[in-house]
Amino acid sequence: MKYRDIQELSDEELSQKLEDGRTELFNLRFQMATSQLDNTARVTIVKRDIARVQTEMRARQIAAEKSAAQK
Repeated sequence: MKYRDIQELSDEELSQKLEDGRTELFNLRFQMATSQLDNTARVTIVKRDIARVQTEMRARQIAAEKSAAQK
């Protein structure tokens, strides 16, 4: 998922994406531990998607704090 796509999501959708990503990462790690994972590159992709979502969530938090401090 690209960062521009993530920026267009609402806060609730971001939280859901984060939860889904963490669940998927857990399942991928479990598959890797049991030698059932075929595409190991998927782990890296999911980690990056999680990081992108967290980055956007933090950016929104900082923007909200900034606007609250200016009032």
